[in-house]
Amino acid sequence: MSVSVENITKQFGSQKALNDVSFKIGSGEIVGFLGPNGAGKSTLMKILTGFLTPDSGFAEVCGYNTKTNISAIQSQIGYLPEHNPLYLEMFVREYLNFNASVYHADKKRVEEVIKLTGLTPEANKKIEQLSKGYRQRVGLAAALLHDPQVLILDEPTTGLDPNQLVEIRSLIRNIGKAKADGKPGKTVFLSTHIMQEVEAICDRVIIINNGKIVADKKLKDLREENEQVIFVEFDYRIEEIALKDIPQLRSAKNTGGFTYELIFNTKKDMRPAVFDFAHDNGLKTLQLNQKTKNLESLFAELTASQ
Repeated sequence: MSVSVENITKQFGSQKALNDVSFKIGSGEIVGFLGPNGAGKSTLMKILTGFLTPDSGFAEVCGYNTKTNISAIQSQIGYLPEHNPLYLEMFVREYLNFNASVYHADKKRVEEVIKLTGLTPEANKKIEQLSKGYRQRVGLAAALLHDPQVLILDEPTTGLDPNQLVEIRSLIRNIGKAKADGKPGKTVFLSTHIMQEVEAICDRVIIINNGKIVADKKLKDLREENEQVIFVEFDYRIEEIALKDIPQLRSAKNTGGFTYELIFNTKKDMRPAVFDFAHDNGLKTLQLNQKTKNLESLFAELTASQ
């Protein structure tokens, strides 16, 4: 097990940033960590790196306790914080050589990570000359210098343009991919606000809200769930309870005006049933849209109180 979090609680004054949080991440998994602002994402990541100590509970990375084995933990973790700290006046290769000396890493590793992160054409430039996308690559390269088993990435694509997003996503996927010799790739734990990010990169998603884990799902299972969402607009408002006669309806919610969100426990297209309900009850259907359950709707549902 690469990462193990057991009953962690962390409080700042009267605010409980983390409340009895537990989960495990296996070797080679790429896990997205989602939550609203202030939900506790960065706090947990700082605990995993040994920068913060939990008030109760414990965390292990590659079998090392984050409270008592900080040096061992840091040798196993590559960390890219949200605000990527770089020495802008240094050249790319110079900066990576400096970091290699801090880690006591072999200098040949510098050339390996330059190639791995696609920095070869920029290696002789000053960091201040690089685009945001290439600066993120430099941060990733620095995090990979000591060949860690676990990568912790806090908002790794913030501020990138669409082309840079695609490049960094592909790079993260390749880092986490299994090797040709059958060994698992690196374990990647990344925090982001972008749903598409998780769907494009990750195998699994953990959602945190108000300091508590509210969902822990494999993306494959989420896609296969027998659930769909239908948005319908009638020509006048009716009570949600009147919609209960529609087959396989799980819940109904008015989203404003005459529009309703209907959630069904089936993959079968239920729009004909909604249309029949409207016809039988003398309603006109002004709008009828189907939306399969996805990460965005799950996130909205679980963090609605935020």
